[in-house]
Amino acid sequence: MKEYTGKFAGMTIGLDLGDKYGQYYTLDEGGENIDAGRVTMRVSAIEKRFGLMERSRIVMESGTHSGWVSRLLESLGHEVIVANARKLRLISENENKDDAVDAELLARLGRVDPKLLYPIQHRGAAVQADLALLRAREALVKVRGQLINHMRGAVKSLGGGCRSARPEVFTARPKWRFRQNWKPP
Repeated sequence: MKEYTGKFAGMTIGLDLGDKYGQYYTLDEGGENIDAGRVTMRVSAIEKRFGLMERSRIVMESGTHSGWVSRLLESLGHEVIVANARKLRLISENENKDDAVDAELLARLGRVDPKLLYPIQHRGAAVQADLALLRAREALVKVRGQLINHMRGAVKSLGGGCRSARPEVFTARPKWRFRQNWKPP
C-alpha cells in the first residue's frame, strides 16, 4: 500500500470521472483555484491535458474508469490518489451534486490529508484483464443455462420434453419428444 504524505508541495487536482468527460479542479500550493475545466475520457485527451504539466497530486474517486485513468496518470509522472467512493460521504451525500463541485472537494481533501480519502490500490492491468475474461465467461455460462431452461420450459408447455438438460447434449442435437401426437407448426 502506498504511503501519502499530508500537504503536497505542488498543484493538487481533483478529477471527477464520468463516461464522456472528466471534470477537473486545480489548486496551487496555497489552496487557490488556478484552473478548472473538463477533459474527454480518452487516452489521447488525458495525455494532452495532463502530460506536459509539472508533477501534481491528482485525486479521483474509485469507479469504472479510475483503474485505467490512474495507471495512465501515474505513467505521466503524477502522484495519483484513488479515493474509496464508499467512504466519501462528503461527496455522496452532498445536496449540491455537481461534477465541478465534486472535483473541487476531491482536490481540497487531497491537498489537506489524503488519509481522509481512504485511498485504495487498483489491481494491475494484466490482473484486471484476466478478471474481465473470467467474468465474461461466467456471464456466458449463466446465460447459456438460462436459454436451455427457457427452451425446456417452452417445449414442456406444449406437451413435449427433452431427453437431457446437460448443455453438451442439449446443444449438440436436441431430441424433442411430444405427447399425444402433437407436431410443431
